[in-house]
Amino acid sequence: MTDMKRRTVLKIALGGAGLAALPAATAAAAEAKRDPRIVGVGDTSITVEFDDQLHSRVALNGSQLTQFDAGEALLLGETAIDTFAYREHRTRKTWHSRHGAGVQVTIEGDSKEGVRKTVELTCYQRLSGMAVMQVTYTNLSGTSFDITGWRNGAHELLQSPGGFYTFSGSTHEDRRDWVQPVTDDFSQQNSLGMDASDYGGGTPMATIWRRTGGLSVGHVEPEARILRMPVRKSEHGASVAIEGDTPRTLKPGQRLTTDTTFVTVHPSDHFVPLQRYRDYMGDLGLRAPKVAKSAYAPVWCAWGYERNFTVEQVLGTLPKVRDVGFKWAGLDDGWQTNEGDWDINLAKFPGGDADMRAFTRDIRDAGLLPRLWWAPLAADPESNLFKEHPEMLLLDRDGNKQQVTWWDAWTLCPAYQPVVDYFAGQARKFIGDWGYEGLKIDGQHLNGVTPCYNPAHGHARPEESTEGLAEFWKAIHDAAHAENRNAVVELCPCGTAFAFHNLPYVDQYPGSDPTSSYQVRTKGKSMKALMGQGSSYAGDHVELSDGGNDFASSYGVGAVLSTKFTYPSDPPGTKPGREKVLTPEKEALWRKWVDLYEKNMLPTGEYRGELYDVGFDLPETHVIAKNSTLHYAFYADQWDGDVELRGLGKGEYTVTDPFNGTSLGTVDSRHNTVRLTFEKFQLVVAERH
Repeated sequence: MTDMKRRTVLKIALGGAGLAALPAATAAAAEAKRDPRIVGVGDTSITVEFDDQLHSRVALNGSQLTQFDAGEALLLGETAIDTFAYREHRTRKTWHSRHGAGVQVTIEGDSKEGVRKTVELTCYQRLSGMAVMQVTYTNLSGTSFDITGWRNGAHELLQSPGGFYTFSGSTHEDRRDWVQPVTDDFSQQNSLGMDASDYGGGTPMATIWRRTGGLSVGHVEPEARILRMPVRKSEHGASVAIEGDTPRTLKPGQRLTTDTTFVTVHPSDHFVPLQRYRDYMGDLGLRAPKVAKSAYAPVWCAWGYERNFTVEQVLGTLPKVRDVGFKWAGLDDGWQTNEGDWDINLAKFPGGDADMRAFTRDIRDAGLLPRLWWAPLAADPESNLFKEHPEMLLLDRDGNKQQVTWWDAWTLCPAYQPVVDYFAGQARKFIGDWGYEGLKIDGQHLNGVTPCYNPAHGHARPEESTEGLAEFWKAIHDAAHAENRNAVVELCPCGTAFAFHNLPYVDQYPGSDPTSSYQVRTKGKSMKALMGQGSSYAGDHVELSDGGNDFASSYGVGAVLSTKFTYPSDPPGTKPGREKVLTPEKEALWRKWVDLYEKNMLPTGEYRGELYDVGFDLPETHVIAKNSTLHYAFYADQWDGDVELRGLGKGEYTVTDPFNGTSLGTVDSRHNTVRLTFEKFQLVVAERH
């Protein structure tokens, strides 16, 4: 650094007993000998430091991950106000009613343009490794500024051998992987807005990491926000930030305050920072619901017969469904006349409601649980709902309707109370009247919506639709559970990255139309971090996995097994390549997996995602702990070599291959490697003596 006019020292220590044992003055004196030019905050894991230009750098366990970057900035189109001469700082111990004890540092600086930047940075003792930030910009000049937005947490993770991986919680219409390598030309905006008319929303966190540690940013607002989390390959590494669009004129004396954002550091992949985000949001009351035991039961879905199914086909398959070991029987798309009215298709159920009630009784008589497919918040152009209630539509700023592309329907506004009441009433009917015990709610349009400008709704702000979507799901969840407290509400926002704010009102989270087995596993790791132990993640139809038969990828990450097989044959007219018939060979394999699943019930265990890096550790490894037993799953096209069994406790463990029923010897925490030769997957169980 050059031209140092004033440097001040402050480092607050947190973590363990540090908060009470290491007063600020003591910490400051110690740090002054090291570097009398820095002001910052941190704990035993993370350190965020500011220089005299209010540029910041981030360290993990004392090792610098970044250089001094213009981490926070006020955006004015193609330019930015990002340099502020240090003015002063204040520090105080703080207590939050939900997060507990912490330390807060407030840092101020003035730009040459006459804007004062005030950074409020807080670290909480129980949220180690996470710094929470809110920035306020005050116009002290005599002129106005045309503001286009703001930027927080903008840092370049420095280059190291092996390159980088990234996780993005944002949604993309091409349904790309959530976890990807950062290639030389990588650039991804990661908007939490709408990528298309019916693709949007997501979990507000983006991560970049290398072999020696990573950096994540996001927001911790209690409601969904339309922000960006751009990640790109940069000259000296990989960069990440969180940005908000708030176009406005900042007049003299006015202030702009950013959303509450965070920066967190971690030694491995995205699992731990997602856990920290979950813990913070859990303090605010946003956490996974406690689910019924049936949420872990294996699922069969009639979608193998697609929309032209017959009731006879579905009922005729049920004995085989039960015989193979599946517990749920789901009726899928095609039972209704249209999306919107959700009237029963009388060509399939001529008796209407009475036939539908009889159908669910038949499912229960077969020893199975009935589940119904549904796609709310959409209205087909020919539906009575659309024709009679156009005021329910979600409209953009130009008055345009928002299309749901899969059904050629229109999106309704989730923050308009008549819409909420209409669909909550349907949920009550499906569960309370027709007798379904679960709902499979489907459609990419269900994850996020654009701001609504429909004047009929009286929104105070257009963003109320975006922020109110979670409350819509709460109303649906409450309605279903009011009729049956053990109901299972599954939400499948096809191909999207799950919007976290919706998830507390969902009982089961599927792989959401995975395009590969890799997606089944990486989505599983992400959802286990977000929703915690006891939540129900389903691998989605196994027919969507590699080869159409990869139950290993669902089993190994603790996912509920799911299939859409047909039996004894596929329906007439099935296109080549879309065959789903349960052949004798498949049946033997399906039975084996379901038996193993039922024996170990891994979804109820603790997914130990911190033990292996999904980007850099080879072979790809997942592990689930149940009591003193560890269940490992290894994945590679081919593997011949040693693997390390991490996470072992004291004592000796017997190691077996549960899929093939063979012994692999014994290990302990000091001698924790076994030699494996496999193709595609290998399961290993380590059971303590």
